[in-house]
Amino acid sequence: MPTPHPSTLGQLFLRSLAYDKPDQLLVKTEAGYQPVSSGEFYRRVARLHMGLKRLGLQGGDRCALLSENRWEWPVADFAMMSAGIVSVPLYPTLTGEQMHYMLENSGARAIFVSTAAQYEKITSVWSRLPALERAITFQAVPSRPAGRALPLSQLMEDKPVSEEERREFRASIDALRPEDLASIIYTSGTTGTPKGVMLTHGNLTSNVVDSEFDFHSGDVALSFLPLCHVAERTVDYGFYLHGVTVAHAGTIESVPESLAQVRPTVLVGVPRFYEKIHARFREGLAKASPVRQKLFQWAWGVGMASIPYRAANRRMPLLMGLKFGLADRLVFAKLRARLGGRLRLLGSGAAPLGRELAEFFFAVNLPMREAYGLTETSPVITSNRSGAIRLGTVGRPIRNVEVRLAEDGEILVRGPNVMRGYYKMEQETAEVMEGGWFHTGDIGVLDADGFLTIVDRKKDLLKTSGGKYIAPQPIENKLKRNPYITDAVVIANTRRFPSALIVPNFQRLEAVAREQGIRCGSPAEMAREAALVRLIEQQVEETCADLAPYEKIKKIAVLDREFSITEGEITPTMKVRRREVERRFHDVIEEMYQERE
Repeated sequence: MPTPHPSTLGQLFLRSLAYDKPDQLLVKTEAGYQPVSSGEFYRRVARLHMGLKRLGLQGGDRCALLSENRWEWPVADFAMMSAGIVSVPLYPTLTGEQMHYMLENSGARAIFVSTAAQYEKITSVWSRLPALERAITFQAVPSRPAGRALPLSQLMEDKPVSEEERREFRASIDALRPEDLASIIYTSGTTGTPKGVMLTHGNLTSNVVDSEFDFHSGDVALSFLPLCHVAERTVDYGFYLHGVTVAHAGTIESVPESLAQVRPTVLVGVPRFYEKIHARFREGLAKASPVRQKLFQWAWGVGMASIPYRAANRRMPLLMGLKFGLADRLVFAKLRARLGGRLRLLGSGAAPLGRELAEFFFAVNLPMREAYGLTETSPVITSNRSGAIRLGTVGRPIRNVEVRLAEDGEILVRGPNVMRGYYKMEQETAEVMEGGWFHTGDIGVLDADGFLTIVDRKKDLLKTSGGKYIAPQPIENKLKRNPYITDAVVIANTRRFPSALIVPNFQRLEAVAREQGIRCGSPAEMAREAALVRLIEQQVEETCADLAPYEKIKKIAVLDREFSITEGEITPTMKVRRREVERRFHDVIEEMYQERE
């Protein structure tokens, strides 16, 4: 198999074909997942590459990509990358108005669109996008604006690639340079206007190679995090580079079905995804017989004792190894069966996972690899890698990447993965690239062995009126691990004490209400029911019992709905937009402090 050292994404694509797999992709159909060979993958990418050139698109032109995860996404992406076209991926959860700024700012000449519903979003703002000429659609869409929509099948053409076209395709890839701009990825905008992060071919390919992903050609991966986010996109590049078979799940709701059908061996998710798996398991365990609960506690103890050996790739003592094998067969294998039965590796990023959650998965023989990065760093900065795993941390810096801490604890990064800059934002670029180091805006701690722990976002640190600094994320993560709590936002800045907005687990509250004979027909009624509010208050108090006195939550407000992407309260990667949440729930917050003060 080829040595993985491409310097452009076109070269990476060609290297992926050398595995010559009958199932490079698994495409979801009504009959289930069907294989697409390496040869067919090549044909589709090359044909679309030629089609884009016929449209008049050329190197340096911007082309947006608005789609859920599906086989057309990597085909369109590699077709653009091989032609030197700059891709502008967009979240399919955004509204047309939210996308307007990104399309206008980038000057996109064309856009790939997955469905009629997504196309409607584009048509709603098209009249204010003078640079946008064409929409290339994966599915049938309305004909308006007349002549603007072109079916992907027509552009891609269902015919073989001729020898002359193969030479032309290869020449286009050979002409690419690592410093060429590959993509403009707009940040989620948790603190303001989205910024277009300019990533080059060299940024992305160096990150794929230097991250040293522990994948191999026998692996099968389920890609379900949004491919428009740099984390899933880079991980998927790692899949292709190492010959992994890739299946796509279009929505988070379809993941359980896809897990059963694809039975992946590797999976990359975000903490919220793993929190839900953990919560469902705990709920099932609570309903199990005393004998099964006791069996799990024994197995859990064995799994926890084995972590130091397995994390360091060291052989376990004979007796421990025998016990672990038995625990795996009797208990852990049944948990893996719920996730397809073949998982050998889990990855987590986008937000801190938390030591307890990492330990849970590692203990039950689902080894968890937590990493850290940002869109501006392509994204991986640090990771836990085979033989060098420290749970509760985000690992050590990857190869060729330097990390140091500023005096205030801010994480600074230097390396080939750091972006070219923000598109059309020279001042903002200069602010984060001071002194030749990228300033992440995150606060961290490096231990003696070089493992990094994330404390919080620098701008998210809350200062009480008494002068105490509080890092909200660790407290919020702690609260979200409580089975009665789905989400939480800590409020403390300029306040006398910390409080929290709590989104309860409405399913759990509904079950409690039934048990206690409380009539609650809606989330709003549950959020107002005094007995249920007292229950949540008790859960918060118990969860925060080991915090410092100034960190403990003194007051809560139970909300009657989950935070919403469409309302702008959370990003598509489930990160809270703290300012927007505080603005929307201003009256609720003020009421908490009026009652106390």
